[in-house]
Amino acid sequence: MEALDLARWQFGITTVYHFIFVPLTIGLAPLVAIMQTAWVRTGNERWLKLTKFFGKLFLINFALGVVTGIVQEFQFGMNWSEYSRFVGDVFGAPLAMEALAAFFVESVFLGLWIFGWDRLNKRVHLACIWAVAIAVNLSALFILAANSWMQHPVGARYNPETGRAEMESIWAILGNNTLWAAYPHAVAAAFLTAGTFVAGIAAWWMVRLARTRQEDAVELARTVYRPAVVLGTVVMLISGAGVALTGDAQGKLMFEQQPGKMASAEALCEGEESANFSILTIGDLSNSCEGVRHILEVPGLASYLGTGTFSGEDSYLPGVYDVQEEYAERYGETDEAGNPISYTPNLAVTYWSFRLMIGFAAGSALLAAAALWFTRRGRISDNPWLARIGIAAIPTPFIASSFGWIFTEMGRQPWVVAPNPTGIDQIRLLTERGVSTVVSPGMVLTSMIVFTLLYGVLAVVWYRLMHRYAVEGVPSTVRDESPEAAEDETDRPLSFAY
Repeated sequence: MEALDLARWQFGITTVYHFIFVPLTIGLAPLVAIMQTAWVRTGNERWLKLTKFFGKLFLINFALGVVTGIVQEFQFGMNWSEYSRFVGDVFGAPLAMEALAAFFVESVFLGLWIFGWDRLNKRVHLACIWAVAIAVNLSALFILAANSWMQHPVGARYNPETGRAEMESIWAILGNNTLWAAYPHAVAAAFLTAGTFVAGIAAWWMVRLARTRQEDAVELARTVYRPAVVLGTVVMLISGAGVALTGDAQGKLMFEQQPGKMASAEALCEGEESANFSILTIGDLSNSCEGVRHILEVPGLASYLGTGTFSGEDSYLPGVYDVQEEYAERYGETDEAGNPISYTPNLAVTYWSFRLMIGFAAGSALLAAAALWFTRRGRISDNPWLARIGIAAIPTPFIASSFGWIFTEMGRQPWVVAPNPTGIDQIRLLTERGVSTVVSPGMVLTSMIVFTLLYGVLAVVWYRLMHRYAVEGVPSTVRDESPEAAEDETDRPLSFAY
């Protein structure tokens, strides 16, 4: 494999791995802040227990996210120096703002929150976790500002003397309509992830305790875990609707700015009006589009996702062949051998990642429906199916978010900086021309193997820590009355066999 292919694999591996932690951090910080707010306002100890329980899980996730995210920025200089040279003046600005403003705030106030439980006033301590919650979402805004500029360059000019893009207006970059379509969608997906996480764990604990039939255990299930299930379910319902609405708006903007991505998402080879949305496609999904057969179609839905119209002339979607012809005529890029560039992304990856993104998001919907049913009219449930659904649903929004990013980034190919259809043609960069020219395939392969193994170790650490503290549960007021513990006056956590 060439250095380009290895560099792309390495960036893909590290990015997808890092993004496992990102949505939970973005969504869980506000939920922990809401729990602590409920405790401060009501004085109800159950909210304090939930704050500390999910706060501990948040801290583990946050720490691993920071560690794995550091590698991301180093890769721009190591493997993608030509990209950094071309766009560094623009791309570096929102990243610097993220580090200096958002990350600095969240790190400082998170430290105050961790060590300030017995040292700070209740309301001051509460303000610290809210500062963290706001900062992590502000951090996402700046990161998405940088990524959205790659999808739709604005606020910059091309300097022919240096051959670089130079920033003209940071406000244009922060006001990019691509950013304000992507940001609400990403935040809604993060809240969906966090809501599923809270509801799934709490549902498992509620069922586990209710099945013991012990009075103290059932009371803990009723007073602590059921409210957490309800909170997680409400967040899932609201954020799920937000994901659908913002995703629809983002799809229509994507059609205007990157029509090839929309065509690839449907594996639509030839343009057509009232294009159907295929749930399943068989045949060769190579970039030649030959032998593709769509089955299980929803009439007109693909056209609606792109144009907002189910039928008529306004519903016309160009196919991948149409986009290839248009881009070849407009840009006429060639590779090092002088062959014309293919402007069609990998259809198999684009097509299936789009559907897997939608499909795995259904896991949260299943948990929300089950939680609403089993906890209706104030009930606590001992039905093992609720516990099973809760645990099974937890990873689904993580996976859906990862496939969403795979679709977003792979659908932009072959561009690392996609051209703005109404902007300056010179501000564009093919992925193959952004890779470092001084790195050998062996160097990239070595670093990829090292980082992949290191990330594998961190994955085991993350899972073991999250599992350990999730199954430990919230502190209980039940005391161990056994003779061996007669002299121990400390409260012990409940421990029941499932």
